[in-house]
Amino acid sequence: MSTYTQIIYQIVFSTKYRERVLTKNNRKELFKYIWGILESKKCHLYRINGVEDHIHIVTHLHPSVSLASLVKDIKVASSLYIKEKKLFENFIGWQGGYGAFTYSIKEKARVIKYVKNQEEHHGEKTFKEEYIALLDEHGIEFEEKYLW
Repeated sequence: MSTYTQIIYQIVFSTKYRERVLTKNNRKELFKYIWGILESKKCHLYRINGVEDHIHIVTHLHPSVSLASLVKDIKVASSLYIKEKKLFENFIGWQGGYGAFTYSIKEKARVIKYVKNQEEHHGEKTFKEEYIALLDEHGIEFEEKYLW
């Protein structure tokens, strides 16, 4: 029997210490690089976007790929790429953890639109407010002292 899945993930992670170093002028290059990582893992990218201190990735994982290993590979490879290409001055790395939220296929368009409009969205909300709202929306219990 073949394996069939239809799980959409929104993966969110921040720069180390939430430093606002992901300047707009080189974000597209970073996003293309991450897209290449996803393709090499046979994952389908629906949308990637972000602002100065964090990024969002909307993707479908290939059944052979674990979420933790994918995020680790993205962070390690993109961190090396950023430093090698000197894409973002003062970039020291990614935060240690990440958020990953699942959605049904019926919610795909809404999630893609949300991630597409990150800059507009962050004119109204901070990353902290956004992240806590995502955790609450998905019923994830947390202690705020461990988030930041």
